Amino acid sequence: MNSVKICEKRQAGQRGFTLIEVMVVVAILGILATIVMTNVIGKDEQARVTTSKASLSSIANALELYKLDNHKYPTTDEGLEALVKKPASAKSFPDGGYLRKMPEDAWGHPFQYVVPGSKKAFDLYSWGADGAEGGEGNNADIYYE
Repeated sequence: MNSVKICEKRQAGQRGFTLIEVMVVVAILGILATIVMTNVIGKDEQARVTTSKASLSSIANALELYKLDNHKYPTTDEGLEALVKKPASAKSFPDGGYLRKMPEDAWGHPFQYVVPGSKKAFDLYSWGADGAEGGEGNNADIYYE
C-alpha cells in the first residue's frame, strides 16, 4: 500500500504548469503575435492600392469600348457616368451600359476623369486615401497607365 500512496502523491503534485512554463508559453505567443502583426500591418493599404488599380483598368477598358461604339470618349462633363447611363451625345449604347454601376476607389471616393488627358487621350485616376489631389505614401494619387 505504501507504493500506491507514493504514486498518488506524485500524480497530485504534478498537476498543472509551473510559473516558468506559463511564462515561456506567454513569451512564445507574444513573439508569434509580433511576427504576425508586422507582416499584416501595411498590407491593408497595399491591397487598397492594388484594388484601385484593378478598378482603373476595368473603367479604362469600358472607355475603350465606348470609343469603339461612338468614335469618341465621353466628355469631361459627361464623366464616367456615361459608361452607366446613356448620355445624349452617344450614338450607340448597349443594354445595361458599359458598366453595371460606377465603381469607387478602395477608400470609397469617386474616380477622376478628364478628357483630353495631359499625356494621353484621357486621364483616369484616384486621389488615394485622403481623397484630395496630391499627397505622398498612402495619400498619393493613383493614375491609370
